[in-house]
Parts: sequence; structure tokens; C-alpha cells
Amino acid sequence: MGGLEAVLELCVRTQRENGPVAEGNMAHSLAQRFAELLYKAVMGAMLWLLCLLTPKSPVSGKKLPPVSQPLLLESATQLARKIRRREVSSVEVVQAYIDRIQEVNPLINAMVQDRFSLALQEAAQVDKLIEEETGGEDVLEDRLPLLGVPLSVKESFAVQGMSHTAGSLARRGILATVDAPAVAQLKRAGAIPLGVTNIPEQCMWIESHNHLYGMTRNPYNLDRIAGGSSGGEGSILGAAGSVIGVGSDIGGSIRFPSFSNGIFGHKPTPGIVSNDNQLPPFSGRQEELLSTGPMCRYAEDLLPMLKIMAGANVDKLSLNEKVDLKKLRFFTVPDCGEALFTNPVSEELKQAQRKVVERLEADLGVKVEEVHFPDLKHSYDMWFVSMSLPDQEGKLPDSFEKLLGEPGPPVWPLWELLKAMVGKSDHTIPAIFYALLSKMTSPPLSALKIREKLQEDFDQLLGTDGVLLYPTFTKVAPKHHHPLFAFYDLIYTAIFNVLGLPVTQCPLGLNEEGLPLGVQVVAGKLQDHLTIQMAVYLEKAFGGWRDPGAN
Repeated sequence: MGGLEAVLELCVRTQRENGPVAEGNMAHSLAQRFAELLYKAVMGAMLWLLCLLTPKSPVSGKKLPPVSQPLLLESATQLARKIRRREVSSVEVVQAYIDRIQEVNPLINAMVQDRFSLALQEAAQVDKLIEEETGGEDVLEDRLPLLGVPLSVKESFAVQGMSHTAGSLARRGILATVDAPAVAQLKRAGAIPLGVTNIPEQCMWIESHNHLYGMTRNPYNLDRIAGGSSGGEGSILGAAGSVIGVGSDIGGSIRFPSFSNGIFGHKPTPGIVSNDNQLPPFSGRQEELLSTGPMCRYAEDLLPMLKIMAGANVDKLSLNEKVDLKKLRFFTVPDCGEALFTNPVSEELKQAQRKVVERLEADLGVKVEEVHFPDLKHSYDMWFVSMSLPDQEGKLPDSFEKLLGEPGPPVWPLWELLKAMVGKSDHTIPAIFYALLSKMTSPPLSALKIREKLQEDFDQLLGTDGVLLYPTFTKVAPKHHHPLFAFYDLIYTAIFNVLGLPVTQCPLGLNEEGLPLGVQVVAGKLQDHLTIQMAVYLEKAFGGWRDPGAN
């Protein structure tokens, strides 16, 4: 373990000494190249060893059954309409989703606690309310737009009476006593929670695995990750075990799971949807990066969900404004450039993004301009320093060692890593690794100047009528554990948390292996309606979500 620590220290020191404002930074220095090669060599060796020692999963090679219940193939918007019109009962819809969860969850391990009995009781109350309603369908639609529709929620959000642990063994058995505001808004709109879904430990990793609930799997290939930190949400939605869900995103935690599981996910403009009553608690200036938002299988559900979740802030957005895509300006950025320790974007994802460009130009008669931002290669530095900034009173954010140790004292990352090697740690390797990296790294404050310049560049480019395409990740959903050795690839989503821009992740069909492809659609601040309208367009153009059981 001393060797791993030495490699990390070399990488951190090299990044610091050859960082954003170093002179002669036009090309990577020899020191950077050496550190990068060493990092990849060590990580590659560790990955090989991990694969050698990891036992084969009992579900490896199995497939999800195809969707057989037609109700599971309706959007939340359509289901709500049919329930209001008494074309189908809420009990029937809720029961259909319960049946599907019981069918797929033993394979994907996405929902970690359910409330099926309560959900059926609430659905029966909905049906009784509709039967007794004398004001007509329009009154119900205006007052309760999601009446009777089932909902799933990321476990890190408080859902009254449900597990609320953030995947930490120290919080085992703790139940939420209230609903998080975003959950409460959806419930007041008539949605019925079915249960809570898995996350990584303390929500700070891109694979959803913890020692409390185990590992969540990708519905398209059980040997692949479901992403994180809203990975349980992504998986249960992708498996057709839910139709709408609630996620949060501080570095890509809505968008990467949505990408991995072939669904839609929207990271709203920060400050629009309340982030209260979720774990881990934000500190410093981290709330500036954090967004709570909707995840769903059908693009038409994004807009009504965001309207509901935004609450009193909905008037800050232009969600009722009609969007003429032909009048927008379009841009595409193929990659972030030569970012240190970051893998290149795969050719199949670049090709998928080019197909979007070609389709936009053919369908809309627009010109999509390819642009490049050299400063994007410093995305990780900008994200890390932004996560580390003190609040207005000068108080620094809580350290990750403290979060891992709560409610006790902070953990010692290196000691926990040693314990983990012999199976004695209460914490996962990714959580320990992140704590170790955070402890060894001093925030590169010089990156703040680059962030400020990049912010100005994006604001000027996008304005109020610009839309930009950008890769969501460097490759399709990786195999289990592999992201541990490609830590810096998260920069493709994290940069938009730094810049505070709204982003919608949109599925673009499947590759030859049957794994989802996708792209991020980015707009200027408060222009969420543009990316959501683009999601509706791309769903029609590329087919949207695909049934993994039919693959």
C-alpha cells in the first residue's frame, strides 16, 4: 500500500506543479507524461489483479426478462391521464410496477427498501378520490398532475419511514422522519413512492456499491455498472421497474447513471430545486455545485417533473415557453482535449454525437458549429477546488474522512485501506481511495482563474438561445470495479457542476454489445427548457429508452 500511496503522491505533485497556470503548459511536460504513464501502469496492474481475485457473480451472463405488461411502457404523463379518466386504476399501475420490481430486482439489486403495502393503500385512496371527484378531469390535472403514478427515490433523500443511510454501515437502521422537499413536492402532486434505491457509500463514487446493500447492476448487462451516485435509480428505471425517479448531481450523479442505463436525466440550473434533507450534508460552497433533478424513461416527463420539483422557484425558469428548435444556435464539442490521467472518448461515442449533429442539420436545416475549449482539460482541477472552497463565513467543507467516520471520529484513510485489503474495513475501496486522494491533495486555487474565464466563454457562447453537445463519459458503461482505475474520467460531467449550467443526458440507442449510448445537451443558465425540448426531439429521432430484456 505504500507503493500506491507513493504513486498517488507523485500524480498529485505532478498535477500541482504542472497545473493550469504553469508556464510552457502548451504541451504536457515530460514529468506529466511520466506520471501519467506510471499512474496508468499501476492502475492497470491493480485492475488485472482485482479481476483475477474477484469471484464470478452468480448472475453473470443472465438477462432481464422483457417487459410483458403494457402499462410499463407508458410515460408518467400518459399514466396520470389514464388514471384521471378511469381508463386504468392507480392500484393496477402500482401493482404492475411492484410485479416488475419483484421480477428484476433479484438480478439488478437496485431497490434497497420498498413500501409496497403502503403504496397499494395509497393507490386505493387515489382511486376512491377520483371516483368521488365532481370537478372533472381538468381540476385533478391542475391540482394533482401525477395522481396515482408510482415513483422511486434515491436512498440518500429523506423519504418518511424509509431507510436513510447514504450506504454507510454506521447509519444502519436509521429511518427518515420527514420527506425531502423534492420528494414532498412530488407526493403533493399525487405521486406514490414505491421505495428507495441504492447509492455508493456517501454518494461519492460513480459505481453504486456499499457494504450495507451490496452492488447494483446494469439492466443491459449485469456484468456492467449502473453508475453513481444515483445508480440504483438509473438501474430500476432502465429495467422498467419505475417510470420516474429523483436523483441528485454534484459531479454527474444524475447524468452518468442515466447514460449508463439508457434513460433521461436532467441536472437543473443550481438553486432551482431544493437540496435539503439529503445525504451527505453539503458544506462550504458545495451547494453551488449540487442539483436535485428528475430521472425518467420518457422525455415528456422531464418538464412536468421539473415544474413540480422546482416549487416556488419555477417562475425563475421559462418552462411554459414554446421552443422552436430551428431558431436555436447549435454547438458541439467532441472532447475535453488532452486532460492529464483521463482516457480519450471512445470512437463509438464520438460517432453517436456526430450522428446527432448530422440529424440536426438534416431535420432542422441548422448549422452545428464544432467548437473547442482548451481549458476543459483542467476540468478536474476546477471541480476539485470548487468542492473545497470555504463558505461565506470562511468555514471549510467537512472532510471526506469526517463524513466516513460519522457519527464517530474521522477515519484514517490509509489504515482503512490496509484493513480493506484483509476484508476488515466497514468502508468500500472507492470511498477510502477518494478520502486518501482528498487528504493528499491541496486544492489548486490557480484553477479558479481558469474557471472564471471558462464561465465567461460558455456564457458568451450559449446566451439564451444556444445549445451544446458534449460527451457524457469516455466509454459505455464499464465493467464492475473498473472505474476505480479511471477516476479522472468523471470530468466530462463534473465541469457543468462547476459552471452551473443546466444539462440533460439523452439516450441515443444501443451499441453493438447492446449497451446504451448517449450525449449531454447543455444550455445557458436558467435555460432548462431548451435542453428538455432537445431531449424530446432526440427521443423521437433516436428511439429513446429501449427495453433491456428485448435486447
